[in-house]
Amino acid sequence: MEKVQRMTREHGVVIFSNSTCCLSYAVSILFQDLGVIPYVCEIDHESDGKEMEKALIRMGVNSSFMFPAVFIGGLLVGSTNEVMSLHLQGSLIKLIKPYMSNLKSN
Repeated sequence: MEKVQRMTREHGVVIFSNSTCCLSYAVSILFQDLGVIPYVCEIDHESDGKEMEKALIRMGVNSSFMFPAVFIGGLLVGSTNEVMSLHLQGSLIKLIKPYMSNLKSN
């Protein structure tokens, strides 16, 4: 659990994923389009991936819809549905603003 908590503390936006999850890729692209480069951890490539899955569940990730598991500012946001709902409501930008790249131009 410490590894997962450390990742969420050290990186502003973290996506825990499985390398074959197309929804994780879509969420990652959304963040990039909004000016944030998320830290993506593909836990199926981690030697302790099963332990990381258990830690995510203990942290509140829904085991039925585990990936992507998105954390912003160290707090669990949820999966694709929650991220997209926040985006459509206009609330996602407020959450990610501290982590947005200064290089983004509009």
